[in-house]
Amino acid sequence: MLKVLKFGGSSMADAHQFAKVKAIVDSDPSRRVVVVSAAGKRSRDDHKLTDLLYLCYAHLQYGVSCDAVFDMIRSRYLSIRNELHLSTPLEAEFAALREKMDRGISQDELVSRGEYFAARLMADYLGYDFLDSTCWLRFRLDGTVDQPASYEALRRTASGRRVVIPGFYGAMPDGSVKTFTRGGSDITGALAAAALDADVYENWTDVSGFLMADPKIVQDPRPIERITYAELRELSYIGAQVLHEGTVSPVREKNIPLNIRNTNQPDHPGTMIRERFDEPELADENLITGIAGRKDFSVITITKNGMSSQAGVLRQILEVLERYGINVDYLPSGIDTVSLVVSAQKVAPCLYPMLGDLQKELKPDSIHVTDNMAIVAAVGRKMAYKPGTSGRIFAKLGENGINIRMITQGPEELNIIVGVDGSDFERAIRVLYDSFVK
Repeated sequence: MLKVLKFGGSSMADAHQFAKVKAIVDSDPSRRVVVVSAAGKRSRDDHKLTDLLYLCYAHLQYGVSCDAVFDMIRSRYLSIRNELHLSTPLEAEFAALREKMDRGISQDELVSRGEYFAARLMADYLGYDFLDSTCWLRFRLDGTVDQPASYEALRRTASGRRVVIPGFYGAMPDGSVKTFTRGGSDITGALAAAALDADVYENWTDVSGFLMADPKIVQDPRPIERITYAELRELSYIGAQVLHEGTVSPVREKNIPLNIRNTNQPDHPGTMIRERFDEPELADENLITGIAGRKDFSVITITKNGMSSQAGVLRQILEVLERYGINVDYLPSGIDTVSLVVSAQKVAPCLYPMLGDLQKELKPDSIHVTDNMAIVAAVGRKMAYKPGTSGRIFAKLGENGINIRMITQGPEELNIIVGVDGSDFERAIRVLYDSFVK
C-alpha cells in the first residue's frame, strides 16, 4: 500500500500545524510520499509566503529595496525551524538566495522558494529524504508537463524511499525553474501519485471535504462523502469551488482514488472521489450529490424556421461568437430555436455588433436577448436510476414560485440544469437542498 499526501498552505503555516502533519504521516506507514505547499496564513490578516515572494520580485523589478519583505519570509521559516528544534541550515541558504536576487533571478525561481524551504523543513522534521521537484518534474519548451519523462524520473528517484517533495514547480529542459499557476502544488501531488501508481492520493487542506451546497447560501450544508470524478467535473463547471481540472486528471487517468481530508480534523473521513463506486448504493444516500450554480448570464435566443434541417447553421453561429471571443456555456436548442447562454460580463462590450453579424449572416426570424439569468444545477449519479427526478425538481421549484426560464439535461442524466431569474438564484438552491437532501 502506498499513499501520496499533499498538504496545503494552511497545514504548513507554523510549527503547530507542522506537528499535526507529522502526527498524520506517522499514523500510517503507507504514507511515504509527502508533497507540501509554502507556508500559508496563520490568521486572517496574515500573509501567504508565496504572496510575499511575488512582492519581493516586484520590488526588485522596480529597483525598490525588498529587505523588509525578505526578512519576514526568512523569519517565518526560521521560527518554524527553531520551535521544532530542527537543524536545517536555513541561514546559509537564505544568504545564497539573497545574493542571487541581487545578481538577477527569475520570478519563477524566486516564488518557488516558499515550497522549497517548507519541504526542507518538513523532510527534516519527519526524518524523510528531501527530493527537489527539479529532479523529476519536467516541463516541455511550451510549458506543458512531460508526463512520461516526469513519471519515469520520479519512479527512479523515489523508489523505496520516504520523501518530501516541494509542490508548485519543476524544471524546464535547460534546468531553469518553472512554476505552475497558483494552486499548483495540488497538481504536483496528483502527478506524483500517478507516477508512483499510488493506491490513494490524499489532499489535506483546511476543510473536511466538499459540501453539498455553498455554505454562503445554505446554512450548514452536509458534506459529500462519496463523489465520482464525472460528478466532480460537473459541479466544478457549474460553479462549485472544488478542485482544478489539472489536479484531477493525472489521478483520474490512473483510476487512483482521491481523498480530500482536513489537517485540523484528521479523524474525519472527508470526501472520497473515484471513477465509480462498485459497492451497492446505500438506501440512505441522497439522490442528489451536490447543488451548484452561477449568476450573471445573458441568453441569446435565435429563432429561424426550419433551423434544425439546415446544415451549417450552428457552425455559422459559433463562428460569429468565436470572432468576438465569446464562449458558450450552455446551448439548449429546439426545432426552430437555439439559445446561447453566455457570460453577461464578457458579452456586454460586443453585444450589439455581434447581434448585427448574426442578423446579417443568418437572417433569422428573430433574435431575443434575456439578461440577469442564473444557472442552477442538481448533480448526482443516482438521478438516472430514479424515474421522475426531473419532474420532482421542476415541481418543487414551481411550488415555491420560482420561474424556470430554461431546462437542459446531460445525455448521461448526471445533471439537471435550470435557468432562473437572477433574483431567484439563492432561493432556488435552497429549495433544491431542502427538498432533496436528507
